[in-house]
Amino acid sequence: MDEIVRQAVARAIVTMRDNLGERLTIDDLARAAMFSKFHFTRVFLRVTGLSPGRFLSALRLAEAKRLLATTVISVADISHQVGYNSVGTFSARFSGSVGVSPSGYRQLHGMAPRIADRQAQPGSGATVRGQLRVSAAAEVGPVFVGLFAARIAEGAPARYAILPGPGPYALADVPLGSWYVLTHAYGTTPLDNHGLRPFTGLTGPVTIHRGVTASLADVRLRPRHGFDPPVLLALPDLRHAAVSRPLAS
Repeated sequence: MDEIVRQAVARAIVTMRDNLGERLTIDDLARAAMFSKFHFTRVFLRVTGLSPGRFLSALRLAEAKRLLATTVISVADISHQVGYNSVGTFSARFSGSVGVSPSGYRQLHGMAPRIADRQAQPGSGATVRGQLRVSAAAEVGPVFVGLFAARIAEGAPARYAILPGPGPYALADVPLGSWYVLTHAYGTTPLDNHGLRPFTGLTGPVTIHRGVTASLADVRLRPRHGFDPPVLLALPDLRHAAVSRPLAS
């Protein structure tokens, strides 16, 4: 990735994070990136996988998740802090993206006991399978792997599994359509001094159409970075369940 593009997108993301409660336009973000708005939108999508508007919305909801889990600020005040004028709109958007209402998320202390997938959506009989891989020097697990309509873990996954670690996975009876395979986990590398960091992986889209019985989709997990959109779907507590085996020397 061109360093000029990386720096431009990074400036835009910093502007988003610093102004979550403000009305930001594409013009504002393009000025921060020092690109024309048309060029900015294209390169932002290429770097992050999302449009600037959707990435900003994800950051706002991620901050709302943090505030709900770590403070006693009211839902109404949190909604205004992250840029929503209507509490009802905020609650509906939060519930749809996270999988639980803002008050429910607070009661769960930010951790979902289970994940509601789209089992009501008819399956096709097809299976998406592959290998979850990670650098040999990293220890990662458990690993959430799910199928989503976009390049972000938001809303109910079409199908999902939680595995003890990298290795083979299979998601059965996948609905028709195009899906991204997204993973989320915590782990360590030799430089982490055994402190956990989030790992992510993505591949796709994988298209399931009538007559398909299986699709192969390997995913490589890597440490998350600032260009990755946040995980909005409420997940079980993978951090405290993460594997803490010594790293191979």
